[in-house]
Amino acid sequence: MSSTMSSPPAYPGIRISGCRALGAEGSNAESLDRLLPPVGTGRSPRKRTTSQCKSEPPLLRTSKRTIYTAGRPPWYNEHGTQSKEAFAIGLGGGSASGKTTVARMIIEALDVPWVVLLSMDSFYKVLTEQQQEQAAHNNFNFDHPDAFDFDLIISTLKKLKQGKSVKVPIYDFTTHSRKKDWKTLYGANVIIFEGIMAFADKTLLELLDMKIFVDTDSDIRLVRRLRRDISERGRDIEGVIKQYNKFVKPSFDQYIQPTMRLADIVVPRGSGNTVAIDLIVQHVHSQLEERKLRWDMAALASAHQCHPLPRTLSVLKSTPQVRGMHTIIRDKETSRDEFIFYSKRLMRLLIEHALSFLPFQDCVVQTPQGQDYAGKCYAGKQITGVSILRAGETMEPALRAVCKDVRIGTILIQTNQLTGEPELHYLRLPKDISDDHVILMDCTVSTGAAAMMAVRVLLDHDVPEDKIFLLSLLMAEMGVHSVAYAFPRVRIITTAVDKRVNDLFRIIPGIGNFGDRYFGTDAVPDGSDEEEVAYTG
Repeated sequence: MSSTMSSPPAYPGIRISGCRALGAEGSNAESLDRLLPPVGTGRSPRKRTTSQCKSEPPLLRTSKRTIYTAGRPPWYNEHGTQSKEAFAIGLGGGSASGKTTVARMIIEALDVPWVVLLSMDSFYKVLTEQQQEQAAHNNFNFDHPDAFDFDLIISTLKKLKQGKSVKVPIYDFTTHSRKKDWKTLYGANVIIFEGIMAFADKTLLELLDMKIFVDTDSDIRLVRRLRRDISERGRDIEGVIKQYNKFVKPSFDQYIQPTMRLADIVVPRGSGNTVAIDLIVQHVHSQLEERKLRWDMAALASAHQCHPLPRTLSVLKSTPQVRGMHTIIRDKETSRDEFIFYSKRLMRLLIEHALSFLPFQDCVVQTPQGQDYAGKCYAGKQITGVSILRAGETMEPALRAVCKDVRIGTILIQTNQLTGEPELHYLRLPKDISDDHVILMDCTVSTGAAAMMAVRVLLDHDVPEDKIFLLSLLMAEMGVHSVAYAFPRVRIITTAVDKRVNDLFRIIPGIGNFGDRYFGTDAVPDGSDEEEVAYTG
């Protein structure tokens, strides 16, 4: 059983009170009659209810903005190493105290773009057959510390704070079991972890940068639990009350309420206490300002000046044919049709060249004439292509043309125009990608910021660094050095390398904005290169 901490919090807790509950006129409590389920309705049909409903949606739309809860900003510096950890907030309190509602209010008030909401409900242990039988008859204590997988919670939160991807179980409350499929989460600016036992383990407590206890009247919690368990989880009134009296209330008194003194802030009445929410938001903002990461473009530009190009770089031989195609696609007067045609030809040559760096082994086959032929065959398990949207997806047809049954994944990375930071907005990778050789595709690489983030995403999915091949039609020396310095075992393959970038970090002489020229869309005013522009399509 996880031990409850006995030491006081790092700094004195604050109890905020005296604020009227939201939506109440002259009353600090909700109407119990309004919350109770209708009498005589009997047992409700059992609905499929999982922990996923209390965890992160891909995004959260508020009155002010769209908050991405499955994406992340850069969590590393120009050396490819971790910078500052995310700010982790712990939300504790009794069952049905309003923790998730408070969490969502904090998220909206924070007004930051990258947040992860992690629910302790996802981490119930797998039950034995005997425990399953007890749970079916409301005789299993889900409000005891032993009901939770604290080892998995701690390892998950540690990885999220480091910006790494994690797999989180999805718990099905109707069957009291984990679903087969787990969901993937990523680190963010802020991680909010909520649960009844959020403060019940010493190691877990040490991972939390701020601890908030939501203190709600026991009668209100009971009524909320009745409404939730009957309407959402298919339970009957007798079973809910039996479980509450036998397990929920005693566990709250023994394990949960004592952790209130460990909290930095106690929030009476939960979501109705806007004073407490404002105080929490102000503190988190100040912490985020201290931890702010600025993507240092100047450091990337100057770090490797005058250095020779890395050995991991391979440039397609500049034959008259290759140089002729470059002449056509670099010419600003080239029509879109010709630009697409010759770009596709270069992509095919580039990918054929890249495949020569895959591992091959000796093998012998028999020809139709009955003779042995000593040849070569691919020595890996599988090849997967991953395109960095949007320009990278133009290379997918060429890869499919030469790699039969190749799997394809996509990554959308946008550059924040205010901070210059690359930000991950969308990700779809094939399963078991860690066993594959991965062809990472982007048509132009100038600073290397987007390419570095894409490589880090692959590393977080356990793809070995030496199995990643970064392919690009055109790269700047700055981008080559940046990627090679951060990830020295990544193979970099291109058809040409230009020496300079301008003050706006555009490749010089360059090719212009590849995506706009290929798709026929309007160019942005500064004529920027593809990887430096925020796209959503």
